[in-house]
Amino acid sequence: MIFDLNNITRPSVKNLKPYSSARDEFTGKAEVYLDANENPFDTGLNRYPDPYQQKLKNKISKIKNIDARNIILGNGSDEVIDLLFRAFCEPGEDEVIIHPPTYGMYQVCADVNNVKTNKVPLTSDFELDETKLFEAINKKSKIIWFCSPNNPTGNTLDPTSIKNTLNSFNGIVVIDEAYIDFSDSQSWIDFLDFYPNLFIIQTLSKAWGLAGLRLGMGFASAEIISVLNKIKPPYNVNSLTQEKAIESLGYLDEKNETVDVILNEKNSLINDLSNIPTVEKIYPSDTNFILVKINDATNIYNKLVEQSIIVRNRSNVKLCEECLRITVGKSEENNKLIEAIKEIIK
Repeated sequence: MIFDLNNITRPSVKNLKPYSSARDEFTGKAEVYLDANENPFDTGLNRYPDPYQQKLKNKISKIKNIDARNIILGNGSDEVIDLLFRAFCEPGEDEVIIHPPTYGMYQVCADVNNVKTNKVPLTSDFELDETKLFEAINKKSKIIWFCSPNNPTGNTLDPTSIKNTLNSFNGIVVIDEAYIDFSDSQSWIDFLDFYPNLFIIQTLSKAWGLAGLRLGMGFASAEIISVLNKIKPPYNVNSLTQEKAIESLGYLDEKNETVDVILNEKNSLINDLSNIPTVEKIYPSDTNFILVKINDATNIYNKLVEQSIIVRNRSNVKLCEECLRITVGKSEENNKLIEAIKEIIK
């Protein structure tokens, strides 16, 4: 298969003359800024942020061992997801493929952009059905979405099936790695040079503990990144976010230590849940959460809410019937949850 980005980019995007901000028209640092109609009095935030976040991208490029030209940053991963729809899917015509149960924003962004989702459900053990996936691909298919490790199931998807898709699909293959820092699996970033149609999404929200910052990261070929840069808002990542992210990325060792603590707590939580008699199954997890099948899940969820303990009820999601998704908290939070469930089922 020969992947041709030009063939799948929307004609209106190919012909688009992107908005040129004041900061696009020069490089370097000036002494006098009279170009962007900003307030000249220094508040610390009176200047527009770098529209391409170069300092932050340079920091990320060193950590991820990837060229800064292969990075796009968004106001959370959700903005990156939406940009992909807007760049490559013609509203009312094109389709994407998703694998429910999976992250719900793929469907939401598809609906917002009037793009049909072709659903190929995971198998009963939450694996990809490669045969049905390839049967679902047609000439209107533009993007295939994989969430790995998957949300809400927690497992890493079969890399062989994903590689087969990358080798045979003449469209964009997105792998959402929001939870990759909790997994032993190799990041798909390492394979970018081999697959021109590969797009990886990561985030600072989970392992880095910066969910309130709203910073999503996309990694792809420079050509794909160039297309997305044409259509993204000019100042989509604000100055405070850029500054705080640069600061936080300097604490890589501390981030890794926190991940280790969370993984140890996960093991303890799994052990405690397995001793609860109404727990039917605890699914394998490569994330910072656990999907738990438990009798009378909705009632338990409601009773936990009454005690101000909030988990996620996934019982209404296909293949996740009678399941709660439980984020791994601090030791005292996990212990409080376990004691509450024990009391509820008495």
